[in-house]
Amino acid sequence: MSPHQSRTESVTRIAVYPGSFDPVTFGHLDIIRRAAKQFDRVIVAVLNNTTKTPLFSVQERKELLAEVTRDLPNVEIDSFRDLLVRYMRSRQAQVIVRGIRSVTDFEYELQMASTNRQLDEGIETVFMMTNPKYSYLSSSIVKEIAKFNGPVQDLVPPAVEKALQGKCVAPDGDHN
Repeated sequence: MSPHQSRTESVTRIAVYPGSFDPVTFGHLDIIRRAAKQFDRVIVAVLNNTTKTPLFSVQERKELLAEVTRDLPNVEIDSFRDLLVRYMRSRQAQVIVRGIRSVTDFEYELQMASTNRQLDEGIETVFMMTNPKYSYLSSSIVKEIAKFNGPVQDLVPPAVEKALQGKCVAPDGDHN
């Protein structure tokens, strides 16, 4: 609490969990659920990265995220295509949430956190260690398994599994 804030006032703690979420996995959902317990509001922000060709459109990813987080009243789904710190300012958010699976993730995320801190000292980054049972899991792995009609039910929520089946299997039964 700041010295100018009375005990009855409260600051809404808003966090942003940015990512491509192509598709959202149980690992992502674990981070979202844990962040929702730590912050008043969590904005899951789908990055609209024009340099990548995603399997799902930004709108489809937002819809899937909304479906799998519908039981979390303090979670909002959005998208952005600007610098993350600008997006954070526009949403009056103070904290970036990032999941860490490995030392490799940490090195990259530390570089990004330092860069964001350089761009805006008022924004903090919080790292959440991934649940060990999801430490191997990535959207890329899920897409590769789904591409060959492999089982993904232990990797993604049912709505995502169904969406993957629609994207990865051609109508004649051949796999894309």
